Amino acid sequence: METQALQRDLWRRVGRVVAAAALVVSGAVVVTVGVRTPDVAHAAEPLKSVVPVPVSVKTTAGVTYALTSTAKIYTQAGSADARAVGDYLAELLRRSTGFALPVSDASGTPADGISLLLTGADSAVGDQGYQLDVTAGAVVLRANKSDGLFGGVQTLRQLLPAKVESATVQSGPWTLPGTSILDYPRFGYRGAMLDVARHFQPVAAVKKYLDQLAVYKVNHFHLHLTDDQGWRLVIDSWPRLTSVGGSTQVGGGAGGFYTKAQYQEIVAYAASRHITVIPEVDLPGHTNAALTSYAELNCNGVAPAPRTDTAVGYSSLCVSKDVTYQFIDDVVREIAAITPGPYLHLGGDEASATSDADYQAFMNRALPIVKKYGKRVIGWHEFVKTTTDTSAVPQFWGTTTSNSVVSAAAARGNKVLMSPANKAYLDMKYNASTPLGQDWAARIEVQDAYGWNPGAYLGGVGESSVLGVEAPLWTETLVTSADVEYMAFPRLTAIAELGWSPWSTHNWDQFKLRLAAQAPRWTAQGVNFYRSTQVPWETGTTTTTTTTTPPSGNCPAAWDRAKVYVATNTAAHAGRKWTAQWWTQGEEPGTTGEWGVWRDSGAC
Repeated sequence: METQALQRDLWRRVGRVVAAAALVVSGAVVVTVGVRTPDVAHAAEPLKSVVPVPVSVKTTAGVTYALTSTAKIYTQAGSADARAVGDYLAELLRRSTGFALPVSDASGTPADGISLLLTGADSAVGDQGYQLDVTAGAVVLRANKSDGLFGGVQTLRQLLPAKVESATVQSGPWTLPGTSILDYPRFGYRGAMLDVARHFQPVAAVKKYLDQLAVYKVNHFHLHLTDDQGWRLVIDSWPRLTSVGGSTQVGGGAGGFYTKAQYQEIVAYAASRHITVIPEVDLPGHTNAALTSYAELNCNGVAPAPRTDTAVGYSSLCVSKDVTYQFIDDVVREIAAITPGPYLHLGGDEASATSDADYQAFMNRALPIVKKYGKRVIGWHEFVKTTTDTSAVPQFWGTTTSNSVVSAAAARGNKVLMSPANKAYLDMKYNASTPLGQDWAARIEVQDAYGWNPGAYLGGVGESSVLGVEAPLWTETLVTSADVEYMAFPRLTAIAELGWSPWSTHNWDQFKLRLAAQAPRWTAQGVNFYRSTQVPWETGTTTTTTTTTPPSGNCPAAWDRAKVYVATNTAAHAGRKWTAQWWTQGEEPGTTGEWGVWRDSGAC
């Protein structure tokens, strides 16, 4: 039956390609994605390869732009932000093409190369959208803001051959189809969350994930920094939070934490990818790491033992003590000072050890502290029952399609962030045989992650009340960067499309073909993705991530300081075999400490 299904998918796909070819014979084809039509995604080449799907696409049959070794990149004169996007694009393309791709100021609209301009865009694109025009002679990307330019660059890279994602120089040709794309987001907030409290993730792993998020126009990164099993950010006024509370993780491992400099490095790196970091300090529950660190935060004055299990709902700060609110004030003040984004996430979920009266009393004092330091509160949706402040953002994580607390908040004017656990939680198993993750909310295959409407999912919360969507990834069972990738991809792309593309474009049969086109790109990037049988994955070749395991007793090629290595690549150094965990260049195996990118794979 599975083989027959795959054959049907193949024949349907061939039929669509033939139909698309017939449509473009006459010349230009315009696809305006404002009404739902079954053949939208097959009338134009960009709609067969781009995720999230653009709003409107016009293609010109027989027109191709070829990127050559003499090509240049031009950016809006006088704009440092546009130049930064141009430099990002040049760096991306240089590593796979080997071309010089100099970046310089544009004069007017250049007739050659790739131009990134902050003038002349259609007014419909707003602050985050873009207009992309590809002719035989030039590529012109226009936007009103640099966020739009950056988003357009992500579309541009998906129009190029998949090997453009390789970390080493590949052979051409490097072509883009003739097209004109007008594109802008459905929701302004498109997010992903990474839990670094249950299993700590080093800075390099976080940066790698940020790079992966950026491709799909995710623009908010929610960093879950504290929980029962670990506190992951230095707070100068409460140093034992990390020296004690940061020393553990699920399973009893060594834990870890970020210095303020490292956290700021993450924030700056995210900003360079046009992503806003949202730090979370989960309160008043999920606080055992803090309670272990400071006895005075407990009502009985006795610090509990560290916890490395995955139980929830047993911990609570002492609501009645003034020191609790001095603690919160200090923590919020120090984090707010190094977080330029507008949000701070205060958690508030699963506070089973806190009575309803104490929970209300706690939030009455904690929420104003966040506002005091100039931040807008986000919290798991339970907290919004304690406030009438319409600037507060409840993040819905329930598994039902009705919630009276959240719908009442929406009626008052609060914007809701949609993360239903049975649709958007990336740590849920795909199926019964998935080796990682949990299934308490659901088992979520790719079609399940795609098959819901954030603007009409929760009763009483219509499209206008939705701030956006976010895909949380909890790490109780996830240890390595490869584990994170396996659970995030391909489902993250489904959530990203729900956040960006108009609902009128929503069509699983079309989405799975565009998703299938990501496989060669992920292979080139070294992404450890789940090959769902629901998707007719395309294949491609690359020299970047193909690793030949040497016979037993033999060493692979010697480590080369100048070479780029990605996940699963191996190298020999000092008589041992080393396996890269993610992208690295110049980091000597065996010298980068506990959180280095190299794993010692034994003597060879």
